[in-house]
Amino acid sequence: MELTPLARKLRREMTEAERLLWYHLRNRRLGGLKFRRQVPIGPYIVDFLCLEKRVIVEIDGGQHNFPDERARDLERTRFLEYKGYKVLRFWNNEVLGNLEGVLSVILEACQSSFSSSWSPSS
Repeated sequence: MELTPLARKLRREMTEAERLLWYHLRNRRLGGLKFRRQVPIGPYIVDFLCLEKRVIVEIDGGQHNFPDERARDLERTRFLEYKGYKVLRFWNNEVLGNLEGVLSVILEACQSSFSSSWSPSS
């Protein structure tokens, strides 16, 4: 399945929390780091990606609290970590209620993360 059209649709239909976070991540506003949004990686579309630092940021709504969704999220996280990414997950209400804290965690993860030259086979 081609994920690019779906990724484009998701970019147009971001949640309030995603829009708020994107405002602070775009145009290298956070630590001079380049982030992209709604990026296909393997069979998944991740919310935000800093490719240089191999950090993925996922913003989860209430539907992720159900057991089936948690199992899918765990499978997705394992796949992405196997591919060499660090995955950060935040709830929508965390972004909306504690934006500075969320940005601080993201920046810290990027500062301590791998560079893009790292690969799982090395």
